[in-house]
Amino acid sequence: MSKTIQQEKIKTELPDIIPVLPLFDAVLFPKMMLPLMVMQGESIQLVDEVMTKDRIIGLVVSRDGKPRDSHDFSQLHNIGTSALILKMAKTEENRSQLLVQGMNRFKINEFVNDRPYLRAKVELLEDAGKSDKETDAMMSNIVSLFNRIVSLSPGLPKEIGPMANSINEPGTLADMVASTINASPEEKQIVLELFDLKYRLKEVTRLVNYQLEILELGNKIQTQVKGDMDKRQREYYLREQLKAIKEELGETDDAPVEIDEYRTKIEESEMPEEARTEADRELKRLSRMHPSSSEYTVASTYIDWLTAIPWNKQTEDSLEIKKARKILDRDHYGLEKAKKRIIEYLAVRRLNPDSKGPILCFAGPPGTGKTSLGRSIANALGRKFIRISLGGVRDEAEIRGHRRTYVGALPGRIIQGIRRAETNNPVFMMDEIDKVGSDFRGDPSSALLEVLDPEQNFSFSDHYLDVPFDLSKVMFIMTANIIDTIPPALRDRMEVLQLLGYTADEKIKIAKRYLIPRQRKENGLKSDQIVINGGTVKKLISGYTREAGLRNLERQIAGICRGVATKVAEGDAKFVRVKAADVSKYLGQIRFTSEAVERTILPGIAIGLAWTPSGGEILFIEATSMKGKKGLTLTGHLGNVMKESVAAALSFIRSNSSMLGIDDDYFDQHDIHVHVPAGAIPKDGPSAGVTMLCALTSLVTDRKVKKKLAMTGEITLRGQVLPVGGIKEKLLAAHRAGIQTVVMPLRNKKDMEDIPEKISQDIAFHFVDKMIDVLKIALEKK
Repeated sequence: MSKTIQQEKIKTELPDIIPVLPLFDAVLFPKMMLPLMVMQGESIQLVDEVMTKDRIIGLVVSRDGKPRDSHDFSQLHNIGTSALILKMAKTEENRSQLLVQGMNRFKINEFVNDRPYLRAKVELLEDAGKSDKETDAMMSNIVSLFNRIVSLSPGLPKEIGPMANSINEPGTLADMVASTINASPEEKQIVLELFDLKYRLKEVTRLVNYQLEILELGNKIQTQVKGDMDKRQREYYLREQLKAIKEELGETDDAPVEIDEYRTKIEESEMPEEARTEADRELKRLSRMHPSSSEYTVASTYIDWLTAIPWNKQTEDSLEIKKARKILDRDHYGLEKAKKRIIEYLAVRRLNPDSKGPILCFAGPPGTGKTSLGRSIANALGRKFIRISLGGVRDEAEIRGHRRTYVGALPGRIIQGIRRAETNNPVFMMDEIDKVGSDFRGDPSSALLEVLDPEQNFSFSDHYLDVPFDLSKVMFIMTANIIDTIPPALRDRMEVLQLLGYTADEKIKIAKRYLIPRQRKENGLKSDQIVINGGTVKKLISGYTREAGLRNLERQIAGICRGVATKVAEGDAKFVRVKAADVSKYLGQIRFTSEAVERTILPGIAIGLAWTPSGGEILFIEATSMKGKKGLTLTGHLGNVMKESVAAALSFIRSNSSMLGIDDDYFDQHDIHVHVPAGAIPKDGPSAGVTMLCALTSLVTDRKVKKKLAMTGEITLRGQVLPVGGIKEKLLAAHRAGIQTVVMPLRNKKDMEDIPEKISQDIAFHFVDKMIDVLKIALEKK
């Protein structure tokens, strides 16, 4: 490595002919010092002769950089540096160690001879150019960059930076920096051959910038590597300290104990081969982790889930059919279809123990006992009962779970429910399946396709577990208020059982058997402190509730019980018999009254039957006319289908006006307005067609519709009455409203099988397939 010398002029004169010593891996600059090792025979002879004379030699770099015993003129550069040998020492191996000091640049004009060593006729070269602002700026920049190189290079002495600051000559500064930085001999030779000061400074600036970039990048890499190593060393040191502290306190590391516990759990879990392989693999990873690692918690949680799932644990079904029937009848009144299906399942299980569990869906209005029936089924079968609510669920991960790459990942609700049940064959109820949503996070109903398909759910794969689990032994029960909102593919996988609601008599019996005793107990009353008779319950049903189910009825009974409890607690009474006349004292005035008689006293008013998600309702259709010119106004928040039913009915009446006894010019001189009350509620559907027909015909013929008569059915322009849906709900609503006569489509007669006997006794039914027959039955004679 070259060293800087003090700035002093070397007064030794340069001879015209000087001996030339080739260099292979170094370049000497003027005023710099360089240690050399001379090994070739002719070069040693050169040094020996020079040391006896003026000790001046010429140092020239070889073009190919390869050491040789002898050189040809063409193998050397033309520009070199004259040098003064300051010191020379001989070694035992016949080698010479030199310390030379550069003097001046020179140019070889002619080689004199090459024996016994090279000699050449040379010309002294001087620097070209003068110092100015540009050279000063480049010198300042080089010094600044060089100081940064010195700070980043442990091998360079720190004093060399201030030494560069003290150099005022641009050529000397460029030579000093070029000789010091880690550049190749070829790059340094280019600097040596530049005589113009500005060009030389620019080239040195380029070399310095490149060298600085290399050093900064290497320093960055070193810092990162050192930081990682320091962190690991620190963690190791802290762990060793923690270990020593625990040993001092008499505490031992529980990690090996946990590993043994997990291994025992895996062996006892009786999990299938695929799950066992995954558990063993994860346990092997866990054994190599430190307990304080975050990955340790993730792996241990995963193994906890794998070992906690009941892979091969199941409850034994109670296959005593009589006992099961008794439990179902004890818990619920009515619901014969659902009970029959459960008894059939038990019978099949008794004959074929390997049969798969059914996928049932209880559909019906709120409060009809869907959820409680599922719990009763579990009791009858002797199985565990698990219920989850799907209302508002929008994320597919709720069903299938999250992948373990996410922080806080867990299995889906299906696997969580199975774990809570601790058996692989529970009764699994999914409530409100018709209210499942979907968004950017996925479609849960699509994920349920696999869960609810007996042909697929034997290998259900949760994203978190990532191993198949057999769900074929689970008895899935869904509940829904409306099955139309369930995707068709999902609905196709379920056996739908309709729970359509209760008649007033059924509600009275259920209230006496279930609701009153339950509310009496919840409100702290005893059977000898309160009695609610059947008449009171009937008044609650007709005057304070309007529903297909029982929830509101139970709330009203609870209100009465709270009122009685207040009296008993205050000491005003020890026993209270609640009569029908006393209900208003506890619940206020009657909220619902039957309007079927009062609102049909005028022509143009008819009663229809409508289906709603919460059960059936009666619907009043009002029509009036005024002088005008064929105008038709429709109000009451009607949908398009209902509006079309009005238009169809009006067209039928006009086309049959002579048969109905209507003046030919009636419609030319009148505007007609049809209104359906409760205008804030949207209404639509074709089943009010016959009701529209009767209301309009009643208006234009001035014949009233018979009292307590309701109707339902779709109409056509050709005078036919078509079937409609929701018959049981509509007839229950008619019975609650006190309707005594119902006109229905002939093709709906088959739906009467599901109608309670009480309704069939209290209501007279007329089945028609012609619109004219509807008018004959519904309208009073003049």
